[in-house]
Order: sequence, then C-alpha cells, then structure tokens
Amino acid sequence: MAGVDVLEQYGPTGLDLRWLYGVKVALVALVLWILRRNYIELFSEATLDFKAWLTAIAVGVLVFVAWINLDVSWMLLSEPSEGFNPGTGIEGCLLIVTRLAGAALVVPLMEELFWRSFLMRWIQNQIFLQVLPGQVGWLALAVSSALFAIEHSLWFAGLIAGLAYGLLYIRSGKIWMPIIAHAVTNGVLGVWIIYTGKWHYW
Repeated sequence: MAGVDVLEQYGPTGLDLRWLYGVKVALVALVLWILRRNYIELFSEATLDFKAWLTAIAVGVLVFVAWINLDVSWMLLSEPSEGFNPGTGIEGCLLIVTRLAGAALVVPLMEELFWRSFLMRWIQNQIFLQVLPGQVGWLALAVSSALFAIEHSLWFAGLIAGLAYGLLYIRSGKIWMPIIAHAVTNGVLGVWIIYTGKWHYW
C-alpha cells in the first residue's frame, strides 16, 4: 500500500496503478520459483486422494460463504474502499485474468507457505522444521490465525479463514490441503465479484 501511495503522488501522470497488482504477482511467482527447492513440504507426500480433494474444496467454499456474509461494521478494520475495478473492454478482461490468476494461484501458495507451513509451526517451536503439522497446538493456531486476520480489512472473516486453513493443515498433515482450500476460496470469490460487480471485496 505504501508503494501505491508513493506512485500515486510521485509517479508519472496517467499511470494506471491497477497493473501494479500484476507486477507484484509476477515478482512473487518469480521468487517462489527461484526458491522452490527450499519448500520441501510441497514435494513430500504431495499426492491427495479423492476424499482429501473433496474436503479441501468444501472448506474453501465454506470460507467463501463466510467471507461474503461476515461484513457488518464491527467485523471490519476499515470502511470498504472502491476496490479493484478492472473496467471494461480488452484491458478490463486482461486485468480480470491477472487478478484471478494472482488471487487463485499465486496468493494461496505464498500465504499458506508463510502463515501455516512457517509461522504457525514457528510459534509452536522456533526450530519449526522439526514440528510436524499434527504437533501444532491451539495457541500457535490461534495466534497465527489472529495475525492472518488483521492482514485483512474483513478481520473476522480472515480469522475464520485462518482457523479453517490452519485446522485443515494440522489434521491432514499436508500443506497442499490449505493451499487448495485457499485457492478455491479466492477463485470462487473472484468469480462472484465479477458476476455481482461488488469490487470492494477486491
């Protein structure tokens, strides 16, 4: 957000800052790719059976339903902004594709590696690589979920999401479960936003 403010004030005249999201997504995707060998959880026991896929998808959909309904005033950290309105035409379509790809593919991978795979286990024990998902306690789950919540303006919905993804990780022992659930939430939310035009959710 600080970067956006600086560009708005000092950037070139006529600069469309909506494309900044795509730049950020591309940079994050590049870093994830470069460091991919360090994310050992992504490649160990990565196979999920049908039940696991169904569970992750169901959790993702339930979090989406919570997200669009838990929006009363006390559940917000700030008043809703205009959000990310891509506009119309070819440029609008490209912005939509960029936003959806970032939200449903890059963000879930990045955030679950940080919030669940790293931070939640690190809170449990600073030598986090020695902590199995099933060994994470309620305090680590609660603290990491609370921090995840305040990253979002819809803090209460963010708290529910953090708890849901965290429990999914703890119970399954596989980081791909919350990644898939998070991707489903963001993907379905994105389609819903485009359909309803409620851009403030973006």
